[in-house]
Amino acid sequence: MFSITDMEKVAQIKEKYPTGTRVKLIKMFDDYAPPEGTYGTVNFVDDIGTVHINWDTGSSLGLIVDVDEFYKVVEQ
Repeated sequence: MFSITDMEKVAQIKEKYPTGTRVKLIKMFDDYAPPEGTYGTVNFVDDIGTVHINWDTGSSLGLIVDVDEFYKVVEQ
């Protein structure tokens, strides 16, 4: 069961990475990861905090905050 702290963390992730947010992959610890440097668009954040991405390569794979390395792309 999730604690209040876990629920708050998921809420913060959802707020930081809303649908449509662009991200850039630095490193992902998954055998099916897109190449480092790949850009993608947030599809949604699930209830355990996984950030599901539609990668520009055509694949879709979720990022795990505090495990995978990526950053939010801020357009100017």
